[in-house]
Parts: sequence; C-alpha cells; structure tokens
Amino acid sequence: MAKLIVHQDKIDDVQSFIKICPFGAMVENDGKVELTAACRMCRLCVKKGPKGAMEYVEDEKKPTVDKSKWRGIAVYVDHVEGRIHPVTFELLGKARELAEKISQPVYALFLGSEITKEAEELLHYGADKVFVCDKDELKDFKIETYAKAFEHFVNDVHPAAILAPATPVGRQLAPRVAARFRTGLTADCTVLDIHASSDLVQIRPAFGGNIMAEILTPNHRPQMATVRYKVMDAPKRTSDAHGEIVPFDVPTEELGSHVDVLRVTKKAKEQSIETADVLVVAGRGIKKKEDIGLLRELADLLGGQVACTRPLVENGWFDAKHQIGLSGRTVRPKLIITCGVSGAIQFVAGMNHSDNIVAINQDAKAAIFKTANYTIVGDLYEVVPRLISDIREGKGDIA
Repeated sequence: MAKLIVHQDKIDDVQSFIKICPFGAMVENDGKVELTAACRMCRLCVKKGPKGAMEYVEDEKKPTVDKSKWRGIAVYVDHVEGRIHPVTFELLGKARELAEKISQPVYALFLGSEITKEAEELLHYGADKVFVCDKDELKDFKIETYAKAFEHFVNDVHPAAILAPATPVGRQLAPRVAARFRTGLTADCTVLDIHASSDLVQIRPAFGGNIMAEILTPNHRPQMATVRYKVMDAPKRTSDAHGEIVPFDVPTEELGSHVDVLRVTKKAKEQSIETADVLVVAGRGIKKKEDIGLLRELADLLGGQVACTRPLVENGWFDAKHQIGLSGRTVRPKLIITCGVSGAIQFVAGMNHSDNIVAINQDAKAAIFKTANYTIVGDLYEVVPRLISDIREGKGDIA
C-alpha cells in the first residue's frame, strides 16, 4: 500500500501547509503536522506544499495472486422465496459476454430453501453451472448464514470475478464477502469489461457523476462488482436448457446466526418506476407541488407513472422511491418524457438507456438535449397541456 510521509523539518509555516488539503486531513499537534483518516491520497500536499515536505511512497512489494487458479464469472442469484429477481438474468447476460472474451465458464450461485426446481430456469440464460445450496437454514435471509455459504462457494469454486445485484440483499452481502477475502468491490457499476488477463474492468460514475472511474483489482481475487437493475441488457431466454445444476453443501453447524427471524410481514404490492414502460419526469422547472398534477394527467393518459429528479425529493414533493439517478433508481422505459429537467450527469446516468427520450425545457442549451432523442424547446406549462389536448383528441376521452 502507498503512504504519505511528513518531513517536519521542511515545513516553515504549518498553518499554510495544512490549508492545502481540501479534505481537512492534516492537523496540527504540538506544532507538528499529522495526517488523519480523512486523507484521500490525492497528493495535493506533495504537489503544492514546500519541496520535500510531504513524500509519497509506494510499497515496492505488491500482493500477487496466481490468476490461473481463479476461473469463471459468477453471478449471485437474488430471489424472494425462489422467485428470481430479473436483475439476475441481466447479470448472467453480461457474465456470458465477459466469459466468452476469456474463454471461461459462467457460474450462478443460488442460496435458499426449496429452490432446486427454480434453479433450472437459470440454465436458459447462459449459466454453465448453477451451484445450489438448498437448506432449511437458508430459508430466510440472514446475513451471517448467507455470507458463510457464499464464502464456502468462493473457496470451493475460485471464480475470477463475481457480479452481484445492487439490491437490498446484494448491497449487504457483497461487502461482507469482499471483506472476508480482502479483495476489492466496486459498487453500482454502469459498464463492465474484461482484459485477457481476466482483470475485470469496473466503470462507475465518481465525484458526483463528474467523472467515470475505471477500477481494476489486478492483485487480488475474486474481483467483485455490484450492478443496478436495468443497467445491463437481459439476454433472450433460450428454449433449451444448457449447463448443469451442481448441488453443494455447507455444514449445518457453520450456518448459525445471532439473529432469528420470528415473522415475515409481506409488503403490499406497489408500482415501481423501474418496471414502468412510460415515465413522465418532473424537474426543477416545476414551480409548485400542485403543478405535479399536470404531469400526472399526462402520465395517466399514456399509461405510465410520474418520476422526479433529486431536488424535488429534497423539497418533500416526492418520496425517494420516485427519484431517478445515481442516488435514486435506474430506469429503462420504452418512453420517458422529462419536463423542466436540466440533465445533470447524476440524473442522466439513471435513465440514458431508455428506448425513447423526449425532453421539454425552455433553455435551448439544457444538457438534457444532448441525451434526448426528441427535444422541445418551450415552457412546460404551455407544452404539456398541449400534449394532453392532442392525446385526448387522438385517442378519445380515455381519462
């Protein structure tokens, strides 16, 4: 690991030197400069400080791994009582694409109780082997038991890379497994690729979406990444099943937990913007909360739902589950109409794979127009009512 070394004798003005750090990671203690855990290793102190005051040292000896012993792209199967979440199929499609580049197999890891029959469905989506741990102890999701079962899988199979869905379960499970193997984990990847060396190229927005970070884990295995629903393309289901189901067992005594599930209360089913075919999105161009009704009327006519950008959630006008973007949901509707949305990178990253994007904004230079398939320069308070009127005339009174 790299580190920074402070040379106190090279620092004449401690306070001026401390102010160089944009993260406040340098503090004064008895007239000396000390580094804190806030350090991001940006090395501005090396570049802008007095010559020799801060030294960046990178360890010569880096950890090494025998990559030939780690083969295959594995996908964690997210499910509820055996009902497989569709994000799993998207990850299997990407895993197949990556695996073909390096001529390695695709694995699926399925943990649960009474799931063996459901596991057969995964053979229609590109998995060469589906590893199934079907035990009563795995009936309810408990992080300790699932992490232990996951650990056994990695120790037995040695996959080169693991893709996990960025679902509530995946977000809990992936970090624990990564920590157990002291390996890297990149969350919410938007692009994945792989080198001939089997190094996984993990790309995700960083610094608030202002840059796209390309992350590799060349000296550790397995490599791990999480991906949101609707980011990748799901492959078409094949009529014939290919591959095999491989049962694997974890000793029952190792599946203990400090948590007992006493009762499971199922939430009432509700519509999700992630599954909507049509979305009408409210942006900062909406002047007051009551005006959202105008967009809801348009969405109802089109058989869709209303979504929003982050500022409207912060205003308290929408629940967070309606927000699109890096800190919200990723969507991929057939049609999305943005109303008064500027088009910040953070928002665009959550919807730019939509089939058809229509943008309404009175600013002809709005960033959203660079992403949209169809653009309307105008006041949404004039355009949306006109759209509603035209739709009603064209379809009849269907409201």
